[in-house]
Amino acid sequence: MRIDLNADLGEGFGPWTMGDDAAMMDIITTANVACGFHAGDPVIMRNTVGVAREKGVRVGAHPGFSDLAGFGRRRISGISVNELEAIVAYQIGAMQSVATLAGHPITHVKTHGALGNMCADDDAWALGVARAIKAADPTLLFMIMPGTATERAADRTGLASLREIYADRTYDDSFNLTDRSKPGAVIHDAALATEHVLRMLNEGAIISTSGKRLDVGIDSICVHGDNPAAVVMARTLRSSLESQGVTVAAYEPS
Repeated sequence: MRIDLNADLGEGFGPWTMGDDAAMMDIITTANVACGFHAGDPVIMRNTVGVAREKGVRVGAHPGFSDLAGFGRRRISGISVNELEAIVAYQIGAMQSVATLAGHPITHVKTHGALGNMCADDDAWALGVARAIKAADPTLLFMIMPGTATERAADRTGLASLREIYADRTYDDSFNLTDRSKPGAVIHDAALATEHVLRMLNEGAIISTSGKRLDVGIDSICVHGDNPAAVVMARTLRSSLESQGVTVAAYEPS
């Protein structure tokens, strides 16, 4: 088995930092870089991409809601699909330009936080994101939550997709992520997160907290960079995967 290991990085702003990006870059194979709406700014974006280039880590755009105060994790309603397309395309374009400046072009797009969760549940929104990606660059991969509206949108628009599961998050019975306001939604223990991932990989399925399962293909595993346990978790997970003969490497479309 070959699996990609990704993290959401570049999520500071100005003088403020979030997580240990440098340490994560030594472990992961793909970085999703904040594009300035929920976190990040042009200098952080450029520096993050520069470190990724040096470490041989692939990079992608990580667009979210314009919500610095809420870190993009608050649901924002009242946005039309046309607005959504513009918001996402705008952030992809910014990331593409900065990444080109840093000499390390982007390979994919992954929606952040509340935007990602809402798109997973809403076919119209997921299609809006997919259309924005395709308009920006039809060769970009759409990092999706398998079995949700995002996977259907990738299929309908002809975008190649990168199917992702989460090491540090649990799933509800819709097979979307458990709401962060609920107990147990976020996993902080590295051993528990590793067990969580290995079970999904071995069974080829997303497993909800109630035990329901959805058979899916899995290409990548995410460890959130802002989780205080992120570095230990990512290192433990990678070591466990490799000890079982799994090759941890950036995703290569077939």
